[in-house]
Amino acid sequence: MRLRTKRIYEGSASAAGRRILVDRLWPLGVTKAQVNIDFWAKAVAPSSELRKCYGHDPDEWDQFRQRYFHELDANAEAIAELRTHLGSGTVTLIFSSKEARLNNASALKEYLESLD
Repeated sequence: MRLRTKRIYEGSASAAGRRILVDRLWPLGVTKAQVNIDFWAKAVAPSSELRKCYGHDPDEWDQFRQRYFHELDANAEAIAELRTHLGSGTVTLIFSSKEARLNNASALKEYLESLD
């Protein structure tokens, strides 16, 4: 399996493989009919409290990742459910943040890769 990340507003390409939305809230300005999402994994998204504390401040990235990984460790059921939807081949973790690199999808990708 190959994990990638992509912003939902960039559209979908047929080469993207399985597309899994990893945000707790549905992205603004897009409808489910407009995007090709195979699974909405809102249970593995950061808690609202953590998301608000982070606020996409690059100085808080390391602390965000650490706290997010602790949330994921405590949420084994949601991780197990997500893993059943990963399958094989390419999987794209979809996010809505304007921050292309320091976002929950990137952190989740790192977390999932550490499990293998």
